[in-house]
Amino acid sequence: MQLTSALAIYFIIWWLVLFITLPIGVKNAHEAGETVTGGNDAGAPVAPHLWWKAKLTTVIATIVFAAVYTTLVSGVLETMDIPFIRDLPRI
Repeated sequence: MQLTSALAIYFIIWWLVLFITLPIGVKNAHEAGETVTGGNDAGAPVAPHLWWKAKLTTVIATIVFAAVYTTLVSGVLETMDIPFIRDLPRI
């Protein structure tokens, strides 16, 4: 696997995992027992902890990427094993 392909796959996995981890532990003002000041949305998170979630995302994405990379490099799964890629016409 080329470096650019590996980076692209890692980038996609990282963003997917980020969207999975974003709702973890989020509380809005009502759930946290705080009053909403003027101009703020009632559903906005009180403390989103984005740095913590970015670190968690990086750890999880690295583990998932390692599994994907190992599977592709070892030959257990090849691109020709994926049905919709295998059936594409050759140019």
